[in-house]
Amino acid sequence: MAKDAADPFATFVAWYREAQGHADIPDASAVNLATASPGGAPSNRMVLIKEFGPSGFVFYTNLSSRKAKELKANPLASLCFYWAPLGRQVRIEGAVTQVGDGEADSYFATRPIDSRIGAWASRQSEELVSRTELAGRIARTAARFAAGEVHRPPFWSGFRLTPDRMEFWTNRSGRLHDRVGFERIGADRWRRFLIYP
Repeated sequence: MAKDAADPFATFVAWYREAQGHADIPDASAVNLATASPGGAPSNRMVLIKEFGPSGFVFYTNLSSRKAKELKANPLASLCFYWAPLGRQVRIEGAVTQVGDGEADSYFATRPIDSRIGAWASRQSEELVSRTELAGRIARTAARFAAGEVHRPPFWSGFRLTPDRMEFWTNRSGRLHDRVGFERIGADRWRRFLIYP
């Protein structure tokens, strides 16, 4: 990372592209998403980032899922990318907003057909009696859409996390890791600082 780097997104893009090209990293877009309930109880899970840039990092989900409910009640979250073969980690914190219908529709149309059917069939985060029950829901959904386009369900959309803070971590010997932080100080300005390991 350049000593005078003032744009965390430029650094992120460079690191992300390197992770994408690494043979031992199956999916560079996989990231741990942490949310919290209104009472502050945390939960986390892996999601896939489908778009990123200065405006934020976008992921998609069923709006009835636990993460979506927590984000609507407490719209602050954090992401953590960890690319072990590169010895790198990126932490991102900020506010979350739901994407617009047009953006969600456009992304949904790019998903494989089985993923689109699955979005309709799954009651994400609810208790499931058996895989047989899920298989039945998938079969009925596939039959329903057999003659037409599988459009986006109204209960499925995306969220954009707009960073207020980003941290770039690089593994070093003796656990004396490099940590470089960025804190937003304006719409397009960031303060860069070093962090003790």
